[in-house]
Order: sequence, then structure tokens, then C-alpha cells
Amino acid sequence: MKKLYGEDRRQILLEKIKTSSNPLTGSELAAFASVSRQVIVSDMTLLKAKGEPIIATSQGYLYMNSQAAGDISRSIACLHKKEDTERELKVLVNAGVTVKDVTVEHPVYGELTAGIHVSTEQDVERFMQRVRDTGASYLLELTGGYHLHTITAPNVAMLEEAIRAMRENGFLLEETE
Repeated sequence: MKKLYGEDRRQILLEKIKTSSNPLTGSELAAFASVSRQVIVSDMTLLKAKGEPIIATSQGYLYMNSQAAGDISRSIACLHKKEDTERELKVLVNAGVTVKDVTVEHPVYGELTAGIHVSTEQDVERFMQRVRDTGASYLLELTGGYHLHTITAPNVAMLEEAIRAMRENGFLLEETE
């Protein structure tokens, strides 16, 4: 494809993200538009500033409306060591839910939330590989393992199954008297 410029490029990229059923990486979009990845980062920032519901995940860019329209969500409180992150995520996706994000309460910055957007074991494996490749830290490391996940599913039964599985695996933070 020939090199795309400015607003025309952003509109074409926006349409590509809107119509994709999978996240698109900055590198994929850069190759498509014949520009650098940094130009894509700038384009996504400009599109978000115009109110486009684009989110950056570890797998790439997503258009928020590409999520299943009928999904319901719930926030769950979790506690585990960083070494258990992959197992925790697989417990959730194997119960049929999508892990939308992770949130921690930071003593200086307040609530910090990062998109995860994993729905399958393959998504989890790609997420974990990206963590290993980048040497990135997990947000839960800031809080001694305490964190929240927003999980989504087509129905309440699937959410309840995920919560049951988390409890059985010792990942769910339960209230104590």
C-alpha cells in the first residue's frame, strides 16, 4: 500500500480497527500504512483525543465497540504472587470470561488501571510472552499482590463459574470477619 498521510491515514486506520475482530498491533498498523510505529502511537493518541473509544492492550489496539454488545461485567478482588499470574488468567478464561483489565490502589497515584483483554488461553500466552519479552512488572507488585480484575461474560452463570474457579484456586480475596 502507498504511504498514507495525516487525517486520511487516521480515518483509514480507525476503520481498520473498527472492523477487526482481533486487536491490531502498532507494528501491523505501521506496515499497513507504510509509516513508523511511533507515527501510529501518535495517530492513536490523536484519535482518542477526538473521543474515539480506542484502547491499547498488550495484544494491540481495539475499538471498544468491538466487544460483545450483550456482555455483562463484574469486578473481582484478587490476591496472589506474581508467579501465579498466568495460572490466574487461565483459570478465568477457561471459565469462559474475558479479563478486561487489572486495577491496583497506589498510595501516591490512586487507582491505576491497565487493559489486559484476554479471552482465550492463546491470548494469555501472548500476554505472558509480551511481559517476558519486555521485562515489564505486574501492577500487583505495587500492592503486595492485591488487585482487582474486571471480567466480562455473556451471562451471570459464566461470571459465577469464574468466581467459583478463582475461589477454588485460592486467587479470590474473600472478606474475613
